[in-house]
Amino acid sequence: MAKLNLKYATMNSGKSIDLMRTAYNYEENGYRVLVFKPRCDTKGGEYLDSRIGLKRKVDLLIDDDTNIIEEVRGKYTGLLKCILVDEAEFLSPKKIDELFILSKVIDVPVICYSLRTNFKMEGFPGSTRLLEIAENIEELKTLCKCGATARFAGRKVNGEYTLEGDNILIDGECNNVEYVPLCGECYLKKVKKIDYKNY
Repeated sequence: MAKLNLKYATMNSGKSIDLMRTAYNYEENGYRVLVFKPRCDTKGGEYLDSRIGLKRKVDLLIDDDTNIIEEVRGKYTGLLKCILVDEAEFLSPKKIDELFILSKVIDVPVICYSLRTNFKMEGFPGSTRLLEIAENIEELKTLCKCGATARFAGRKVNGEYTLEGDNILIDGECNNVEYVPLCGECYLKKVKKIDYKNY
């Protein structure tokens, strides 16, 4: 029986690139894949839009009214071998549950790409649910500027780290907002302003 899979990482780790590479590998061998993303991820519109310039059209934009199972069941048969979901952290827990059920209903693996936490070191509802029910979990790694593995993301507004603002603020849409991958030590020092060595 197919499984719900989670690949998580911080910003700039190549999640969208890995998704597109996986889709290409299936398609190169003659199989069909479906690519989903949340409608609220407006970066790229109906396309996945990686930071290195790769793009791919999305098959389904998901919002709270989307019945994922009904959208897929009966419409995509035969050579469908994988469903890939970008920015899954923005989905509601209910939609994550639907993806889990879908993997069983059509016996096709679902691979979700997700941040684990937001810029405040707090879990997104979608990623928290994925960590609870995903049957395979893999971390994709990227580096902090200090050279350590980055597992957190700091939000900068006008070049300064901040812990204020909406949970969802898409970089690239606001010229003064950027996200920086950080290790735990650098996050405490630069974002939380905590001298952890003398804590």
